[in-house]
Amino acid sequence: MLKRINLEHILFLDIETVPKFENYSSLDDTTKLLWEQKTKYQRKEEFTAEEFYDRAGIWAEFGIIVCISVGYFKIEGDTRNFRVTSFKGEELNILQDFKTLLELHFKKSNHLLCAHNGKEFDFPYIARRMIIHGIDLPSKLNLFGKKPWEIPHLDTLELWKFGDYKTFTSLKLMAHVLGIPSPKDDIDGSQVRDVFYNDGNIDRIATYCEKDTITVAQILLKLRNEPLLVENELKFV
Repeated sequence: MLKRINLEHILFLDIETVPKFENYSSLDDTTKLLWEQKTKYQRKEEFTAEEFYDRAGIWAEFGIIVCISVGYFKIEGDTRNFRVTSFKGEELNILQDFKTLLELHFKKSNHLLCAHNGKEFDFPYIARRMIIHGIDLPSKLNLFGKKPWEIPHLDTLELWKFGDYKTFTSLKLMAHVLGIPSPKDDIDGSQVRDVFYNDGNIDRIATYCEKDTITVAQILLKLRNEPLLVENELKFV
């Protein structure tokens, strides 16, 4: 079934997020209380709410998107290219530009979005941040009233589970066991917050994000038992 999907109809993506504010002290009292309540289970007795704040980017209510990287296939005869680009900078601009891409080039009913753990993280995170900014959801993210088989999302983590709901396999682990070159040769997700706030290096974050996007595409190719992308097939635009 997976092989029946036209690769050119899939938009692969990955997002990078950070806490909305650099420091816990920048939160108002109401937000501090809500953060404490939201993270009580995760923190247990090990961390205070302030000590735990560097992880706030995980939650769309307390974080922001600083980069969305996307990739898509262009196939002409025997030539296969994978084009990659990133939206980065101010979150409002990122979301608006991403929405424009969807509405101009990935709006047909057979177009799909694909990410690793996208159904649990990337797709709902983008949708929530759009709503917070007052942006009307594009059809690919507006799931209200849709039946499960009508949702235009692929999730490489879900595909790897094969019906097993008791496990989580990271992108790095999945790439390793499938023989795909590791995307984590510079920073990892735990360092994005520091690179953003301490170093101000959004380009470094975008490069990391793009590598993850490429890896998601590589995993889907592997699941389809097709040749992996090689360097000269990658086009950064």
